[in-house]
Amino acid sequence: MDTDSLRLFVAAAERLNISAAGRSLGLAPAMASARLAKLEHELGAELLHRTTRKVSLSQEGEAFLPYAREILAQSEAGRAALGLNAAEPSGTLRFAAPSSFAQLHIMPLLPAFHAKYPKITLDLRLSDTRFDLIEGSFDLALRSAPLEDSSLRGRKLADDWRILCAAPDYLARHGTPQRPQDLPGHAFLAWANTAPRTLIHSAGQHATFDPNQMICCSIFDDGTSQRVATVAGGGVSINSQWSVTKDLAAGRLIHILPDWRLDDASVLWLIYPRSNVLTPKVRCFMDFLIETLKPVLQNDRRQAE
Repeated sequence: MDTDSLRLFVAAAERLNISAAGRSLGLAPAMASARLAKLEHELGAELLHRTTRKVSLSQEGEAFLPYAREILAQSEAGRAALGLNAAEPSGTLRFAAPSSFAQLHIMPLLPAFHAKYPKITLDLRLSDTRFDLIEGSFDLALRSAPLEDSSLRGRKLADDWRILCAAPDYLARHGTPQRPQDLPGHAFLAWANTAPRTLIHSAGQHATFDPNQMICCSIFDDGTSQRVATVAGGGVSINSQWSVTKDLAAGRLIHILPDWRLDDASVLWLIYPRSNVLTPKVRCFMDFLIETLKPVLQNDRRQAE
């Protein structure tokens, strides 16, 4: 079982097109089909269902795909350790990130990354609903949470500060809370299953912030939509500092209870499965994001203080 055949299978599985996969690797369609058939014969399993109209992954192909990617990653890492392929990282990198963060901070960086690493293709999965890294066969992901899963490794990008915000128009109509006890009765733009939080004053006092005591008028699973609704005057919401920096500076949002902070241990992590080899393409993308984004996020925090 050679790596060239595995690379062809992975390309065909991603494109669901054997001819296109073959062309990407410099193979004629007939040669690509023959090589895949030989791989399936060696494995004793049909990896791809083929009809005259389409190609689809078989159940065996879906099960084998993450292992094929891992073998290729191990091969690439081994060659890199020997100084081979060191000149220019290449390949497809599967990356998952929250859509709201990616729109603001990652998408504007893509031209600079591709100019620096033209042989790396980014396969992006952007959603504020969390992906499973291992089942999804992702190389890398951005997450905002304590790193508690023992099957994952990660590098810290920045602290994820959370603040309470509302639009000036909303506050003009409903009043500006001056203390945590003023929050009950206000409209709240919530995430699903938002739990009570502890608020800590700069002088050391503690208070409980319980969203269940507020009027929950909307529940979101997308941070950008929540921010837009807050700017439109829909109510009070909890926001990451990186999400609302520009709105705060422009006066579109007001930081409520600025002397209080949410007791939240969330951190922006770049994570990858512990079982994965940190290949050159993953390492260079991780280094690029930390180098370019960390100063921006730290500056956003300083502006808020």
